[in-house]
Amino acid sequence: MSREIDQQSRFWDKEIASFDAIYSEGKGALNNLLDRVFRWDMRARFDYTMRESEPISGRSFLDVGCGTGRYSLEYVRRGARRVVGIDVSANMVDTCRQRASEEKAEDRTLFVLTDLLDYETEETFDVTIGIGLFDYIRDSFPVIRAMRERTTDRAIMTFPRLYTWRAPVRRARLFVKGSDVYFYTRGELDDLLLRAGFRRYTLEVVGQLYCVTAWV
Repeated sequence: MSREIDQQSRFWDKEIASFDAIYSEGKGALNNLLDRVFRWDMRARFDYTMRESEPISGRSFLDVGCGTGRYSLEYVRRGARRVVGIDVSANMVDTCRQRASEEKAEDRTLFVLTDLLDYETEETFDVTIGIGLFDYIRDSFPVIRAMRERTTDRAIMTFPRLYTWRAPVRRARLFVKGSDVYFYTRGELDDLLLRAGFRRYTLEVVGQLYCVTAWV
């Protein structure tokens, strides 16, 4: 396991509760308000991803950096045939498996403790997503390329924008917590996507994020 992956594994094992509370509004009134004001794009990227994933029913999905399963299990609810979620955090994967069991979705889901570059499978997927993933990866190119290799239709990804007021604040906040974070320019994304083999893609600015849909 690389130093970067080990760092992220330990970080997310600790941060799982506060991360998941952004979606569930389980932080208390003040913090919930702050999330709605300053982190609304996390909810917006969820809506973007579901919209860009259509059609969902009957298709297969790979959720890279699946977190607590918010996206994976929503795909199941919308009729996905198969969903595989992978994450480097054991606590995240355990939470996904528990939630899949509670929703009786074990027959259509698989959650694996691994990094994408170490995930040994010959399986391909209609749609592959990496949402909130590339914020924490120093060298994104191998991961984007690996996503393309496992995708038969499209990949959906988000990247934090460099030139925003929140970028330095977020970098400082995560540094204190023990995590690195990386930001992107439009030019960098064009270069990464083209080098990875994506010739057709759309890029949408959503708050502090770039949201990308790239077709194979």
